[in-house]
Amino acid sequence: AYVMVNAFLYSVYGQQGGEAHADDAAIAEYRNRWLDALLVGTQVTAVLALGRLARGAYRAWAATQPTTAAALHLAAVRHPTYPESAARATGRPLAETTASLLTDWNAHLAALAAHVAPEAATSPSGYAMRWRSRDLVGIPEQDLPAGCPAWWRDLEPWADRRGTTPDEKRATIRVAVPDAWQTWRSG
Repeated sequence: AYVMVNAFLYSVYGQQGGEAHADDAAIAEYRNRWLDALLVGTQVTAVLALGRLARGAYRAWAATQPTTAAALHLAAVRHPTYPESAARATGRPLAETTASLLTDWNAHLAALAAHVAPEAATSPSGYAMRWRSRDLVGIPEQDLPAGCPAWWRDLEPWADRRGTTPDEKRATIRVAVPDAWQTWRSG
C-alpha cells in the first residue's frame, strides 16, 4: 500500500551533503524513472515527502509529469531527524524542536487521511507536543523485504555513523545486532 523512496540512493551525511547534489541532473533522471514507475498510471493517491530534499525531489519530478502530479496529494512534512539537527544547529531545546516537528506533522494529517484509503481501521488523532510511548512502534514485518532479520524492525538502534571528523563519519556506518537480539551469547 505504500513505498519509500529516498531522494538519494543512500543516506547522505548532513543536510549540506544532500543540498550539494539537490540539482544533480543524473541523480534526478534516475530518481524520476523510479517515481514514474511508482506514480504514473497507478492507484497511488498521495505522496508523503519527508524533509526539504524530498519535497524538492518530488516537485522536480512533478514538473516532468504535471498531469499525474495534479492528481496526487503532496504532504511535505519535516524530516524525522529535524528535532535533533535543529536543536544542534540553533541551540534551541530538543523539546521545543520536537514540538515544532509534531505540530508540522499534525497540520498535514487530516488532508493526508482524506486522500489515502487505509488498509485497516485508523483514527489519526494527531501527536502531542512530545513523543509518547504509543507513537514509537517497531516496523511491521510486512513493511520490509522477506527474510530481513527481526532486529531491523526493532526500536533499538542498530546502525550509526562513526568517526571523529565529518569525512570519517561520511565514510563509516557501523551496523551491529542490538544486544537484546544477540541470542547466540550465553549469560
